[in-house]
Amino acid sequence: MNGLELAGKALVVIGAVTIALGGLLWLLSKVPWGSFWGHLPGDIIIERPGFTCAFPLVSSIIISLLLTVLLNLIVLVVRFLSQR
Repeated sequence: MNGLELAGKALVVIGAVTIALGGLLWLLSKVPWGSFWGHLPGDIIIERPGFTCAFPLVSSIIISLLLTVLLNLIVLVVRFLSQR
């Protein structure tokens, strides 16, 4: 397998994952319990007339932790499968 073929497959996988995550986020925004992201205690929202600025600190930390655990599990599974 040459470098271009490998790069092409990697881009297809990255695109598929991006589409899946976008669809998941879109679906979560439609359910009542999924719209709390960005409105957790510790998220900073500044609202003025004609201006809104949001700093979702706690939401970002939670998403970072979840993605870290998920990606570590994926790496563990890939390493396990590649050793067999």
